[in-house]
Amino acid sequence: MSATQACPAIFISAPASGQGKTTITCGIARMLARKGMKIRVFKYGPDFIDPYWLQMASNHPVYQLDMWMTGSEYCKSRLYKAAQDADLILIEGAMGLYDGEPSAAELALHFKISILAVIDASSMAGTFGALAHGLKTYVEGLPWAGVLANRVATEGHALMLRSAIRDEDDWNGAVFRNADLEMPERHLGLVIADELEDGLQRIEAFADALENTELAKMNISAFSKWNVEFELPNELISIKPLLLGKTIAIARDKAFCFIYEANLEALRLLGAEIVFFSPMEDAQVPKCDALWLPGGYPELYTDALYGNVAMRKSIENLLNQDIPIWAECGGMMCLFQEIVSADGISHPMWGFLGGSVLMQQKLGGLGAQFFEFDEGILRGHTFHYSICKTDLPVKICASKKISSASSGEALYQLGPIKASYFHAWFSSNYEATASLFLAKNSL
Repeated sequence: MSATQACPAIFISAPASGQGKTTITCGIARMLARKGMKIRVFKYGPDFIDPYWLQMASNHPVYQLDMWMTGSEYCKSRLYKAAQDADLILIEGAMGLYDGEPSAAELALHFKISILAVIDASSMAGTFGALAHGLKTYVEGLPWAGVLANRVATEGHALMLRSAIRDEDDWNGAVFRNADLEMPERHLGLVIADELEDGLQRIEAFADALENTELAKMNISAFSKWNVEFELPNELISIKPLLLGKTIAIARDKAFCFIYEANLEALRLLGAEIVFFSPMEDAQVPKCDALWLPGGYPELYTDALYGNVAMRKSIENLLNQDIPIWAECGGMMCLFQEIVSADGISHPMWGFLGGSVLMQQKLGGLGAQFFEFDEGILRGHTFHYSICKTDLPVKICASKKISSASSGEALYQLGPIKASYFHAWFSSNYEATASLFLAKNSL
């Protein structure tokens, strides 16, 4: 096995959120896949939603990369493995190129991956060139693939934008304004692709919109100008099969859809068998040794979740048997007595934890955080538009923010339930992860 694996790679970033990164990344992936190229796509940052679109576009699982949460060695391993199979690797950034700590630019610099900047040019002309130049030169030595103008009005507008670019080779084309290319959104981001009947058709339209760009004119060999020599990862840590012989039932449907593919792999590496079920549609939880209620959109499906009486009784039976339950964010919300919508309407929920969840128009929590357990640090993040009002007497601990010394999310425990707004990245600490699904563990 060689020490390095060469593969072209492009990091698709932007000056800010809302520039069209996901649309463009999906379009590039689909357009090139239609031409016979093998595309592997990653999402930078702790994002659950965009990977659904990226996976549909590339027809391949999409994994998260994050220099802090997943760690540089994990990124190294994933990229090396992808380089063995792919003709091109695409990474979609988060927020703006230099936003966050660590930022997308830091990963690009670390792995020498060239940045393709997507810029919403709908309200600019010459300033487009200044913005592109600033992104390119703000940090010395940043690998650069150029710019792609998005939401361009006319051919004449495209010519003005192109003429504003200092280096002609930086121009990768224009995508013209089209309302059909906009993705539907809601409070936590884009609507998930699987929820839309025309999700695949939208992606095909994204690809069609890119057919007149410079990228569409490139063949496999032309992309080699963005080659990266991905290094063979260091020897992986030895993982104790702490969950060997354990079956973990995982809620997965429209209400519970925030699941990292890598977290499922981590549970399997720990020796667990995984079974899925739908709290909305199934009558009972499958036979299991532990239950995971991940995040999602329970606030959109309160009637279906509360109305499934058989499922509520099934979960109550698990509690009576002291079956461990790990509930994160949306999964935790369902365990309280009610979810109160932003307009003040109360929706009864399962009632296994005393208190209410109040939806609001502003963010209730955002950012990278970590818990310090007896087993060590477990990394993750939080992102929610609700707050929890409860008199629960036990808050085991609170997560810590990497951006400040202040406390983050509470971790509640009541009987076999452990619940928090915190979304865990399981492979950051396998022993701490196992403790979430084992009875009589010390946190």
